[in-house]
Amino acid sequence: MNELLLPHEAEVAECVRESPTVFTLRLRFRDSVRHGRYRFAPGQFNMLYLYGVGEVPISIVSDPLDDTLFDHTIRAVGRVTRGLAQLRAGDRLGIRGPYGRGWPLPQAQGRDVMIITGGLGCAPAVSVINYVMRRRENFGELIIMQGVKHADDLIWAERYRRWSTLAHTQVLVAADVGSALWPWHVGHVTDLFARARIDAHKSIVMMCGPEGMMRIAADLLRARGVSESAIWLSMERSMQCAVGHCGHCQIGGKFVCTDGPVFNYAEIRDLLSVRGL
Repeated sequence: MNELLLPHEAEVAECVRESPTVFTLRLRFRDSVRHGRYRFAPGQFNMLYLYGVGEVPISIVSDPLDDTLFDHTIRAVGRVTRGLAQLRAGDRLGIRGPYGRGWPLPQAQGRDVMIITGGLGCAPAVSVINYVMRRRENFGELIIMQGVKHADDLIWAERYRRWSTLAHTQVLVAADVGSALWPWHVGHVTDLFARARIDAHKSIVMMCGPEGMMRIAADLLRARGVSESAIWLSMERSMQCAVGHCGHCQIGGKFVCTDGPVFNYAEIRDLLSVRGL
């Protein structure tokens, strides 16, 4: 149990500023043996511990083949994340993990992969994009749909532009509020479904973002003929222990930290409809 509960020391290799409020920490364990043994699956998360301040659950955005460093993209919104934003190369922090159930990538082999995200929900799903891009011959079409509140909130705009030029890849981006030079859609990400090249019988869908957006998107997908079993959601709750002990992340009879954070839509559908759960 100590292995699950005690943080291990890691070092910041680089802190990348993605926007005024979003940053990426590129990390490695100080213990080279531990670093060499470290394995994770896309969709899993680590608990990042800032000494004397606290810890927060953060998704891993790297691809598992990136064996030199592992990355976490974070929005500075609270005491711990604002403290993490101050770290620079050489600074140290604690890490527990990885935890949770990741994305169903074995089931996605040979299928079209549709990724729908809202806000910084793009971070947990970027690991899927990286995974598919590194193993492109194993998958069909890749459809990437990203929505943000304001055009200025979009991080990785250059990545989206680059992905949109690739074969068998469709990129659809929307902002509730655009800007003078905004090149994509102005409106909600769910407005983009009419333009998405969805093969309902061949697609597997992975979503992350506000729950209201995911509920609407799931309804639209089902209306297009996508089965519930092909729709997967990454849920967010207050995960404080990461091992199912504290109960803070409970949703119905499930714990997001151990039963998720990735759930099949069929197993979480009824819980999504309960306000405040």
